[in-house]
Amino acid sequence: MDVRSEEAVSRFVERFAAQLTEAGMQRMAARVFARLLASDGGAMTSAELSEALRISPAAVSGAVAYLTQVTMVSREREPGSRRDRYVLHNELWYETFTRRDQVLTLFEKTLRDGAAGIGADTPAGARMTETAAFFEFLQSEMHAMMARWRAHRATLDLP
Repeated sequence: MDVRSEEAVSRFVERFAAQLTEAGMQRMAARVFARLLASDGGAMTSAELSEALRISPAAVSGAVAYLTQVTMVSREREPGSRRDRYVLHNELWYETFTRRDQVLTLFEKTLRDGAAGIGADTPAGARMTETAAFFEFLQSEMHAMMARWRAHRATLDLP
């Protein structure tokens, strides 16, 4: 069994959180998410997160509110306790990208409606039409890619 190095966990958390922040996620939410990801159980209480990240309970609360809103974590009551614990969703990335697909559908429809209203032959309408076509393409590729991922995941020796 591997020995868990808290220093290695901390390095991972800060490195991955920095990458998530650079990609657009709120900094504290990125740190909380990365720390949950690095926990063996994929779940921690507010106090555990606060201690592990050396941040205030208020900072944990704000980060968790954001992560809950974007459905990257959920809040569960600890059995026999009044304390909440924050849990990563199973198949987190699959679910995240699937939800993005719903957003892309909404964007595509709005762009097509916008192009029709503005006029598809105008420069703005042409730009909207091309963007809608890009989202449509992205969605079809994403569906195929997710199906390939499910098939590939079944071949892996994962829990």
